[in-house]
Amino acid sequence: MSWMSVNTKIVRLSGLTLCALAFSAGASIAQDLCAGIDVPLTDQLKQEYVALTSAALKEDAPGKIDVDQILASGDWSVASFSPQNLEDGYAFFEEKDGTKMFQDVWGGVAMPDEGPEVASWVETLGAPADLAACFADQVTGEE
Repeated sequence: MSWMSVNTKIVRLSGLTLCALAFSAGASIAQDLCAGIDVPLTDQLKQEYVALTSAALKEDAPGKIDVDQILASGDWSVASFSPQNLEDGYAFFEEKDGTKMFQDVWGGVAMPDEGPEVASWVETLGAPADLAACFADQVTGEE
């Protein structure tokens, strides 16, 4: 084996390694969008948001809705919910004077290239940019 072929193999290996490192770094950046925003879902928090979401959606029985995830930043939060016999969605709340007030609901599918549009929509509600970016990342599958 000549020196040239050894170097070629090293370059190829390095190229693969660089691709793997770039992919890994990209995944870390995406995960960082929700760092500190994706709130650990305790039973108490889950029940609070089940009640809030049920009231917002005019559901009589909170047991009909399951809350899967909470994202929060500042006075704003969003609950990912799954109602029985309905499409999953996200309910947005803003805390005012110690009370979480329903602001809007989002449902449907967003394509990866729609992330900026989704983030802009969240910001027009009044939500902070970091929550908007995390939410857009979550619903467009960019994570």
